Order: sequence, then structure tokens, then C-alpha cells
Amino acid sequence: MVAVILPGNASCQGCPISMAMRCLDEIENPVLVIPAGCSTVIAGIHPNSAMKCPVVHSPFTAAPSVACGLSEAYKRMGVRANVIAWMGDGAVDISFSALSASAARKDDYITIVVDNEAYMNTGTQASLSTFWKARTTTSPAGKTEERRNIALLMLAHRIEYAATASVGYLRDLKRKFRKAGEMRGFRFIHVHAPCPPGWRFPSEKTVEVARKAVMSGAWILWEYDGEFRLSKEGERYALKENRIPLREYLKQGRFSHLDDKEIEELEKKIDEEWKTILKLF
Repeated sequence: MVAVILPGNASCQGCPISMAMRCLDEIENPVLVIPAGCSTVIAGIHPNSAMKCPVVHSPFTAAPSVACGLSEAYKRMGVRANVIAWMGDGAVDISFSALSASAARKDDYITIVVDNEAYMNTGTQASLSTFWKARTTTSPAGKTEERRNIALLMLAHRIEYAATASVGYLRDLKRKFRKAGEMRGFRFIHVHAPCPPGWRFPSEKTVEVARKAVMSGAWILWEYDGEFRLSKEGERYALKENRIPLREYLKQGRFSHLDDKEIEELEKKIDEEWKTILKLF
């Protein structure tokens, strides 16, 4: 395997996206389709590039369509490649109709969503993935709307492979990247990506925050490849008594306004999400 991303790139200190990009080494012959976002900045500006694989920068709405077209073109040319639509949660918001249609057609490429739960590259505006009650520049008192579960929505399309992952558990993340790269059809991986400047925590704590999300039950690690299962790194947290207090995960600037009652409300929402997941077995 060859390193896909070079050191000294333009990512912020503690950036979870560049951590996840390093795991792309697990996928053979990757070709990235990147819509506008933090990943665009990390990849670099022409003629320079931090990436050692082909990269196509696409408009926000078009990443799924471009990825599908590239995959089909490579097949006709006899080129073996793993085309990857590498998107943030904001790009999912904007291109969702194209992404949904592509999943329903079972187009042959991988979609990887690095979810930092807001539009970080344009000033931390709330996305549909933003955690309940989190402060952003468009939800200064805390987000009041529901939080969309992208991975479950993709699973509802009956795609070949769907999984959640976390930069706090890179061995599990690498395994899921590798597995998706060895399969064919529409494959989807949803990566939890805590953002130090956007979530307002010290940049050296990215992995710690990511692990606390899993350990508190706020981020559930699972996988579907014809059979639904919890990932072994997080399965013990299906039992609430095994979880760390949610307050440990909420030690971020975006949650500093929460009182006891609001934290209890978050715990109930997390419990409800676990109930939904556990019904899928």
C-alpha cells in the first residue's frame, strides 16, 4: 500500500478528516471525488496536491453523479479502480437526492461521509447531522431540530454494505474501508469526525473525544453486509450500565450552555436511538 495523503498538508491541528484519509491506504486504487468542503482544502490547490491518488473536485450537488459516471467509465476502459465519493455532512445535505437515487440504483462506488456535524469550512453552520442542542453559528442557543441518521437512511435503500466508524477506533475504521474496497455495488461508510475548532476542544483531544462519543453511547458502531451487527469495539455500550456518563463526552464548547435537564433530554434521545438500532437484529 502507498500513503494516499502526504504529511504537511493544509488540515488544521488535530483534524479528523486527515486521520481518516490516511486510512484510505486500505483501499486498492482509490480515486476520490470531493465536493467543496474541508477535504478540498486538505487536498490542496492545483498545481500542488497533498494526495497521491487521482482526485476530482466536483460541485456540491454532483459528487454522487460524478462518482457513478467515473466508475462506469473506468469499467468500459478496463481500468480497475475504486471510485470514492468523499463527502462531509454538509455535502450530504446538499446532494441528498442524487445520493439517494444512486443508492437505489446500487451504483458501483463507495461513499465515505466524514461527519463533523456542521458546515465547518464556511463558519460552523448547523447541518442536518448536527448533534441535538449543539451550538453553531446558525443555532447560537443550541440546535432545536432533529438529528438525521444518514447511515440508517442509506441502509433503508437495501445497499450492499453500510457501516458507521470513528476516528477514535482506527483499526475498526481501516477494516471497514478495506472491506468496502473488496466488495462491489453501492457501499456506504459514515465516519464520526470530531472537529477541534468547530466543537471547541483542544486539538490534541480529537481521538479522546471520538472515543468518548462511542463510550457514552452517543455514536453507535455497527455494520451491515447482508447481516446487521454491532462492531466489537462498541457492542458493550449497548448496555447502558457499561457507558461512561454522557457529561464526559459533552465537555466541548458547543455544549457548555447545557443544564442538567437538557442533558437528561439528550440521554433519552440516545436511548431511543439505541432502541432503534437494536431492533434491526
